[in-house]
This record gives sequence, structure tokens and C-alpha cells, in this order.
Amino acid sequence: MTVTVIGAGLAGCEAAWQLAERGIDVVLIEQKPIARTPAQHTDKLCELVCSNSMRGAAMMNAIGLLKEELRRAGSLILRCADAAAVPAGGALAVDRDQFSELVTRAIEGHPRIRMEHRVVTELPESSPDHPVVLATGPLTGDALAADLARAVGEKHLAYYDAIAPIVAADSIDESKVFRQSRWGKGGESQGDALGTAQDLGDAAYINCPFDEAEYKAFIAAVVGAEKVEPRSFESVRYFEGCLPIEVMASRGEMTLAFGPMKPVGLTDPRTGRRPFAVVQLRQEDEAATAYNLVGFQTRMTYGEQARVFRMIPGLEQAEIQRFGSVHRNTFVNAPVLLDERMQLRTRPGTYLAGQVTGVEGYVESCAGGFVCGVMLAQTLSGRPLLPPPPTTTLGGIRAHLSRPADDYQPSNITWAHVAPLADRLKKKRDRYAAMAERALVDAAEWSAAVAPSVFR
Repeated sequence: MTVTVIGAGLAGCEAAWQLAERGIDVVLIEQKPIARTPAQHTDKLCELVCSNSMRGAAMMNAIGLLKEELRRAGSLILRCADAAAVPAGGALAVDRDQFSELVTRAIEGHPRIRMEHRVVTELPESSPDHPVVLATGPLTGDALAADLARAVGEKHLAYYDAIAPIVAADSIDESKVFRQSRWGKGGESQGDALGTAQDLGDAAYINCPFDEAEYKAFIAAVVGAEKVEPRSFESVRYFEGCLPIEVMASRGEMTLAFGPMKPVGLTDPRTGRRPFAVVQLRQEDEAATAYNLVGFQTRMTYGEQARVFRMIPGLEQAEIQRFGSVHRNTFVNAPVLLDERMQLRTRPGTYLAGQVTGVEGYVESCAGGFVCGVMLAQTLSGRPLLPPPPTTTLGGIRAHLSRPADDYQPSNITWAHVAPLADRLKKKRDRYAAMAERALVDAAEWSAAVAPSVFR
């Protein structure tokens, strides 16, 4: 049996490698050198187009743990990244040319991987006996994206990202915020303590209240902050219902106060009055370990986001787990469309991996390809499905893809995607260290059970 993998980027190469290492023949289709996306400049595989950084290496960060899990599980991408590493302080950064060369050499040299160079404009026919893995990334070609939209329904395919920042719950100053839904829904207006979602029923939002002076200073900071300029291949066509906060702020000082920062229907129980403006935080995970800033998609640089968002009352010491962004991206509504094997529910035999599923970032794309390849190998070998444990960041990738959301958006890996500890430790450093230690033990057990040697 042969698997067709479309796209030889991080997810496609990793999926192809994991399948081939488990004895399955792969045809890997790459459009280069016949065609390139506007972001690409070389003909090598796994071209890193935005940055040479794969972000932090410390396992106190979810991304650092994800890299270590992949490294120990036999990831091709991490092996090549480590070999091409350049000094970058506490991060893993690579020599981009050397990295691409190493991946290209490994893929082209594998006896079970055959490269084909052509442009794919429609989804190939697939079936359980003829699987296809689509790993075409955030700049999936227009024709192929249109065919994917026809297959899944246009409402389930997006062409632009608008990602709100996420903060750690225990970094919110409870003395400065209050939990309440608009118009008192959920009976949450009793008392002034922050409480929990369980305590306060449907009071799904934490509210950070501004007085007039705080609001005006915040707006001035947003307008004056340094912004990330659109890349040359991005045509900036914002949706009116999902504008970056700086675009709204530039339209007038009170625009945000009548938009995502509107205070209507809210009463601060400590003052008995409606705030001048609020930033609402919405629970990000079932265990309430993280919250996202509702409506706060932005093109501010990460450094400016850290500075400006810490002007929000209650977030002065916020730990930002994911920064906001707005950029071109093609991705599907994974929780609705994909089954537990990362297979399209409506198209048996077609699997999706990488950024087209709604993961965000180099390492997360690699992890998506890794998990897809390993689980597909299990299916094709007639083995029971054994997904990565939810206590691991590899399991966290699947958690993100399967977690229902009214407005599904791409995400980097965060601790909110990993199952919490049974006994929650108060100190963040101790908690993350314990979660990382547990994850490496569970990941090692899983990796041994799905190792290439098991399939031979």
C-alpha cells in the first residue's frame, strides 16, 4: 500500500518520514521547483520562510517540552534542526539553508519515499486503501483550497487568521477583576470575589474594568505601538467583524469602547457601577488554566503586546502564553471536520496535517505531521488506535484539533492544551516542572509502543 502526501513542508516531510520508517511506501508531492508560494525563495524542502527560530528550548515552556517529546520520539525535523542549530540563547534557532538541505537529503535518500514534483489543484481520489495526507500549509494554492472548500463546505474553511492573545489564569490579579456575563446571565453578580466557573455557573467571562483615564492611556498606547508590517505576499483585507484592535483604535478614541471593550450589561460588584470600558477574558480550557482576550487580535509586535496588554487592569503581571496575530492562513474547522485519526469525516481516506488543520508555528506543524503519520501507520497496519496521551504536548496537539469552539482559531501549543495535574500546585514553576516530568514519562511509554521497530 502507498500513501500520497501532498506538500513537502514541515508537516508533510515529518508525516512521510514516520510512515516510511514504519514500512509504508510514500509518494511525496511537492510543487517546487515548478511553482512556489509567494513566501518561498528556494527549491529545497522544509523552507523556513518567516524566521529561523523554533522558539524556546526550556521545558518550563510548552513549546520546549513539545520539541523534547518529538526529539525523543524520533522526529526527522528535530533531528535536522539540532544538527543545523546556531547560537540563540535559550531558543532553538537554525541555519535555514543547512536545515533545508539536511531534510531534503534525508527525504530524497529514503528508500520508501518517492518524490513527485507537480502542482496539485484538486484533492486526489482517496479511500481507506488509498490514503492521502494533505499537508499544504497556510498558503495552500487557490485552486486546491477551493476544491477543499467544496469538499468540506465553505463555512468550514478560513483564509485569514485573527488570533487573540492567551494569558495564564494564575497570573491575573484577582483583586482588580470580576467575573460576570453581560446582563447578569448565570447568577454571577453575587459577591465581589473572582470565584471559579463552577462557583458562578454561566458567568463565563473575567472582566478587567477601566476608568476613563486608564482607557484613554491604553488607547494611546495601542495606536502608538510598533506594528508588524504585512509581508509582501499578504493583501490586507480585514473583515469588519474581526478587525485588529489598532485598526479600530485608529478610527477614533471611543471605537473600542463601543466594540470589544464595551461595558454595556456589566456592573462592577465592588462599585455598583458600570465601568467606563472593559477587556473581557474568556476561559480557554476545561480546567480554566488559561484565558483569551476576547476580540484582541492584533498586528502589534510581541514586545509591544507584552507592554501594552500589561496596562490592562488585572494583567499587570500577566504571563502571556500566546500572542495575538492577524495574517493570511488557510485552515479548516478541525473539531468539526476531522475524526480522531485526523481524517476528514466526509471523505474517508483523506487526512490533514500541519497548519491547514489549525495548528500555529513550525514545531506544532511538525508535531501535527508526526502524530498524523504515526496514527495512519497504525491504521494501515491493522493496529488499534493508540494516540499520544493527553498528559503530553503531542497529545495537546490533538486536544486543540478536537476541542469544539464557536470560533475555532489556530493556536500555538500552550499548557492549556495539556491535561492538568490531579493536584494543582500553587507555584507556576513547580506546576510546569511537574507537568513536564509527567509528560516525558508518558511520552516515552507511548513512543516505545509506536516506534518503527514495533511495525516490523
